[in-house]
Amino acid sequence: MDLSKILAIGGYPGLFKMVSQMKTGIVVESIVDGKRMAAYTTQKILALEDISIYTDADDVPLGEVFGLLFKKTAGKAGPDAQKASIKELSEFLASVLPNYDKARVYNSDLKKLFVWFNLLAEKGLLKEKEVKKEEKPEKPAKEKAAAKATKAEKAETPKPKSEPKGKKGATKKVKK
Repeated sequence: MDLSKILAIGGYPGLFKMVSQMKTGIVVESIVDGKRMAAYTTQKILALEDISIYTDADDVPLGEVFGLLFKKTAGKAGPDAQKASIKELSEFLASVLPNYDKARVYNSDLKKLFVWFNLLAEKGLLKEKEVKKEEKPEKPAKEKAAAKATKAEKAETPKPKSEPKGKKGATKKVKK
């Protein structure tokens, strides 16, 4: 499943799938029990695709973290966030993402990460190939340079001036 369609809504537990749009918001379906409800634009709505985990270098998108957890657990649920200690959750995340920033990733974030991962894994909504973001293949350097050169040539080439209206080479006769 596409992580851009899976949402977290402030004030509501669990995750939701976007079903359709309305003028004032969206209709969502709970992944936990399948109930539908309206989520309005005044509520805090986040797509899982937009969330990332702090690391020492760059932020890592949640989809990539889920992909690493999926490989480690072989598609099964990870440690239970309600029963496991924060130390166990931290060690488990460090085993797949060793450079995550322990100072900026709070304990509540760790619990939420594992609750979400376990929910998606139990419902079968995570698949290894879909969790990873597919990178668009870049054009080779030669093609990029050729494209830039043609754009530059088009910009530098002056447009021909239009001929004045009337007959070409016509002169006005002056009376003496």
